[in-house]
Parts: sequence; structure tokens; C-alpha cells
Amino acid sequence: MSQPQPTAAPEKPEQYVLTLSCPDKQGIVHAVSSYLFMTGCNIEDSRQFGDHDTGLFFMRVHFSAEAPVTVEKLRASFAAVGDSFQMDWQIHRADERMRVVLMVSRFGHCLNDLLFRTRIGALPIEIVAVVSNHTDFEELVSSYGIPFHHIPVTRETKPQAEARLLEIVREEGVELVVLARYMQVISDELCKELSGRIINIHHSFLPSFKGAKPYHQAHARGVKLIGATAHYVTAELDEGPIIEQEVERVGHELTPEQLVAVGRDVECQALARAVKWHSEHRVLLNGHRTVVFD
Repeated sequence: MSQPQPTAAPEKPEQYVLTLSCPDKQGIVHAVSSYLFMTGCNIEDSRQFGDHDTGLFFMRVHFSAEAPVTVEKLRASFAAVGDSFQMDWQIHRADERMRVVLMVSRFGHCLNDLLFRTRIGALPIEIVAVVSNHTDFEELVSSYGIPFHHIPVTRETKPQAEARLLEIVREEGVELVVLARYMQVISDELCKELSGRIINIHHSFLPSFKGAKPYHQAHARGVKLIGATAHYVTAELDEGPIIEQEVERVGHELTPEQLVAVGRDVECQALARAVKWHSEHRVLLNGHRTVVFD
């Protein structure tokens, strides 16, 4: 008697993410779900939010689809739905790792944290390059097998330095630039060029401690909470739409140096979450604010 042959495991359906924002009115959810049903897709998870202040509607749908559906076919066929509701929309493959450039100066804790999280698979990104105006972390970056670009910046060479950064962004197909404690002010022109695609970590929860040695300023004022804010970069310094904030309660017994250590951990946590949520297409811009489907 012949033995039954093992059957091949069925292929898993492809996973996709649809995000959209548009003027809020009746029928949006119905139109989206009907479209996905008619194209043979299955909704895995759906989140939506209607902002009464702006009159805008936001939605993120994680769905699956069997071949021969492709992301190109989905984008082409969804265009009519998007046009009918004046949507700003995108469809991405859920397993597609976002191509990212990290920028750093001489504080390496956020850089080191993002490199490690990416290596262990905690962040769904591909770090294609690290750019710095110093060479302090060239050896660290090289140990991860990632190209390191030293681009010095002075007042006179800033336009050329930013032009070189944009070259790297275009050559590598970069979708996100992360300022992992990059201590240079970004020009208005670069902010506009990378609008919604550049994230910064600000070493404060309350913006009263700006400039040099913020944790020493906080210690002098006897603060009980320290924090960090991850936000999109705009022409207004440290005023871009906030993605994530993290705080830590501290006591009177901590020295300025100990506050710095706590603050660095807080910065790493806030920035890592912001990068993760952005790369998973969970963050939608809502004017000067964000909608975050965490």
C-alpha cells in the first residue's frame, strides 16, 4: 500500500496596510470595507478616528489578500475610492521594511539603541546609512555593516552638507530620516523637502529647559519629572507635530549626572516607539498634531 504524500502547506496570504485621511462624512468605512471585500481581501484590524475640531477622518486598515493581488494592483484599483472621498491615502506591504537614515553628532545613546533594536528585529526598518558631522561613532556603525558618512557642517558649508544628505536620501530610496541626537539645526528648505519624513528627539517633556545642559537646568529647579519628546521636524525649531512622549519620575537625591543617565533612557524609549509607529504606518498628520494608531 502506498503511503499518502504530504501536502504542501498553503501559502500565507500577503499582508497590507491602508492609511487614509479625508473630510469626514458618511459612507467612508462602508466604501473602504466594500472595496476590500470586492477585491478578495480580508480585514485583519481596523482603526479609525473622526476629529470634530478639524472635520477630518483618519483610518488605518491592516488587511490580507491572496495572490494574484499585488500592491500595485491595489493602488491602481483603490484610486477611484480615494478620489470619490478626496482622500490622502497610501497602501503598503506590511512586511516591507522602511529604509531609514540615522543622523547623529556626539551623543550616541539613541544611535546605539536604534542600531541594536533593528538588529534584533524589534524595529521593522532597514538602516541604509548613518550620517554624522563627527567621526566618533564610525567604528560602532561599521561593526553593524552599515555605511557611515562623515559630513562636516559649518555655517559656510551647511548648504553643501544638506545637499549631500539629500543625495544619499535619493540614491538609497530613503523613506525616513531620524535625528538621533543630531545637534545641527535643519534648514527650512530641507524641512520642506523631507516634510513628514524626518523625526527628531527633543531632550525635554516641558520645553522650559532648552539649550545647553538641560538636565543640569532641571536639577537646579528641583524637577520631579523628566521626559523626552519625539516629533516631526518642521521649520519651527522643536515645534513639530508630536508623535510620542515619555516621562520618568525622579527624586531630590539624584545628581545632574544621574538625571542625564535617566534622561538618556527616556529619550531612547520615546524615539524608538516613534520610529516603530511611523515605520508601521500608524502615524497620520493632522495639521500641527498627529493621530497615532498604536
